[in-house]
Amino acid sequence: MENYFEFKGYKGSVEFSEEDKVFFGKIQGINDIVTFEGASISELKEAFQESVLDYLEVLN
Repeated sequence: MENYFEFKGYKGSVEFSEEDKVFFGKIQGINDIVTFEGASISELKEAFQESVLDYLEVLN
């Protein structure tokens, strides 16, 4: 199992909070802090992709 997602050249970490029962992560390799979360891996992946698209929109 990989501990990250890839989308449009960006990587996102994959972590789990046992206390909060939620998956979370952040976009890696950028100078900003962009986080995302989801109740399942599929929700986390979707949130990551949306975060990357939002980040790219802000850059333009």
